[in-house]
Amino acid sequence: MSPEAVGQGTSDVTPAAWGERLAGVYREIGARAMRELPIYHDALDVEAIGFSVVDGRILGIVVTPWFMNVVTPAAQGAAGSVVKIVLPAGSFEFTIGDVVEVGRIASCSLFSPMFQFEDMAAARAAAEAALAALMTAPEDDLSSERAAKASSAIDRRAFLRGTLSEGRA
Repeated sequence: MSPEAVGQGTSDVTPAAWGERLAGVYREIGARAMRELPIYHDALDVEAIGFSVVDGRILGIVVTPWFMNVVTPAAQGAAGSVVKIVLPAGSFEFTIGDVVEVGRIASCSLFSPMFQFEDMAAARAAAEAALAALMTAPEDDLSSERAAKASSAIDRRAFLRGTLSEGRA
């Protein structure tokens, strides 16, 4: 695993440890700056879900009381820029950002705010289902052009609810 593939400063860290370090930063942000905001869902906690190496990069989902994002370290790109990352389910747009104590990350928003989740168990189940879906290649035999159109047109909520159909492509 090279630093270029996974982001600077992550080659000596396990995926779970990197995800937990990121979650720790978000816990501190939640306690310090987010708890009193109206988008903060008190029934939820911060948790790193399913961090592993996927195609040479650390990838997982961070759940917070105010968002759920797919996250990976980013070696390059200006904060606020968008990069496409290819996963088994298709190509997805990730936004580059900087997180103090972690460094540059690329994130793809799944949910924000988080009020549709009754509790942490429901949020965790949605994160695990989303990660499983992202790691699963499409079953039908679409041409590469049609597959690219389908993945770029995915509605995140429909994706997580499993309501995507072949007719969307």
